[in-house]
Amino acid sequence: MELSIRHIEVFRAVMTAGSVTGAARLLLTSQPTVSRELGRFEHLLGFRLFDREGGRLTPTAQGLQLFDEVQRSYAGLERIVGAAQAIRQYEQGQLSITGLPVFAQTLLPGFCQALLARHSGVRLSISAQESPLLEESLSGQRHDLGLSETDLLPRGTRGSTLLAADMVCVLPEGHRLLGKTELALEDFHGEPFISLSGLDIYRQSLDAHFLTAGIERRLVVETSTAASVCAMVRQGLGLAIVNPLSALDEAGRGLQMRRLRTSIPFRVQLIRPEHRPSSALVDTAEQVLHEQAQGILQTLETRLGRTG
Repeated sequence: MELSIRHIEVFRAVMTAGSVTGAARLLLTSQPTVSRELGRFEHLLGFRLFDREGGRLTPTAQGLQLFDEVQRSYAGLERIVGAAQAIRQYEQGQLSITGLPVFAQTLLPGFCQALLARHSGVRLSISAQESPLLEESLSGQRHDLGLSETDLLPRGTRGSTLLAADMVCVLPEGHRLLGKTELALEDFHGEPFISLSGLDIYRQSLDAHFLTAGIERRLVVETSTAASVCAMVRQGLGLAIVNPLSALDEAGRGLQMRRLRTSIPFRVQLIRPEHRPSSALVDTAEQVLHEQAQGILQTLETRLGRTG
């Protein structure tokens, strides 16, 4: 049969409008054209779609059965059109990000809020992983983006600096050292100190600085996360030196922050797998992450500047 999409459109319009005149208005054409196309369609099908009585059209059983099939086809087409629009607008996009737990607690909540404010239909997956599982999953191309503290890139990835700042001091409210705008390593001599675990790269860097300076801290608690360190400081158990992201997240809630005169760099590396399909959504996410990082640096400088 030499059926065409036009025949289906005419049939659907007549069924929807209930008359040839109404169908002509829907299709922006003339009534004779609709009548002619409808008659041609019935001829090609070999059965009547409508009973005609006094200028009125009443669908036949065969017409109703065919219309049901046509509606299902149009519904599928509308879903395809809607999906295409959603993909173009990121409404149904999916984005998978992995990183160290500290980033899931500090940097990524603000990023998620900013990205979803622009594209509310995006579905985000945030996976917090410690090394070496973090590097292994990025090498396996299982995530769109990754956040790390190390300069050593996993194989099959490329990276760039997202955020660079210095470690900062955190003190409990009311501590006598809050009278200083910045703390020197000497200020920690004999002070109770909350430390990260021995395997942490920043713990190792701190230990090396204090050892070189010949300063002995009084280590009272060792814990595995910066958030836990801050919680211990809040309880008045001691002082600490932590990454600026965690310090900002906790500042003002029973805890204050100060600059450390000795620079101990903290760096966030943005990692992108090289063999994972690229998309406009990932590019947008990368841009939003950079905007968030810039905002964090500005907030950090504002907070530390208030103590100066």
